[in-house]
Amino acid sequence: MDLNSPLFDRIRIKPSCEEPRDTKGPACEHPGCKASGEYRAPKGRDREGQYWRFCLQHVREYNASYNYFSGMSDSAVAAYQKDAIIGHRPTWAMGVNASGKAEETEPKQDTRDWAYFDPLGILRGEDFTQARGRRTQAEPRRPRYTGAVRRALDILGLDETADGPAIKAQYKSLVKRFHPDANGGDRSFEERLRDIIKAHDTLKSAGLC
Repeated sequence: MDLNSPLFDRIRIKPSCEEPRDTKGPACEHPGCKASGEYRAPKGRDREGQYWRFCLQHVREYNASYNYFSGMSDSAVAAYQKDAIIGHRPTWAMGVNASGKAEETEPKQDTRDWAYFDPLGILRGEDFTQARGRRTQAEPRRPRYTGAVRRALDILGLDETADGPAIKAQYKSLVKRFHPDANGGDRSFEERLRDIIKAHDTLKSAGLC
């Protein structure tokens, strides 16, 4: 048999019958309508997420007359629109804790200063002068030392907050530690001891001890 024969190109097979197709969907829920309900329409307030199934003609009629606020007073509509701005979520006034009834008997403490840096006092409702005065009281200005004084404090193992008694006590402790009499005549710490004595003289000349 020659499969390339032109006779095969003229063969046509007529289907005996068409297979049934199930194209029927949900029926229109409008009374008396038997058309296919291909379109959804919301059922209304208090039934959110539920829909009617209508045909195109009846969904247009339904949408034209649909009113979500039907049966509500003007004040209720206004309250609903106001709540819709915040997504109908509960809110509280600034600084009010809804679960803070148990804390009403406890003394009120300001524990928020550490949580943020607010040099201008904007978050406390202060103006610039009030915030500057509060910051000055909370953070006393430290004296500005020269480089020689700072180096002398560093040699003694102190910072710029050290006062006279602290400097004297630290000096006496270091001298006892590095003096040759305290080390059995060991003179390996003589240079260190000279630096400590020189640093103490520098601080004494600056009037710190």
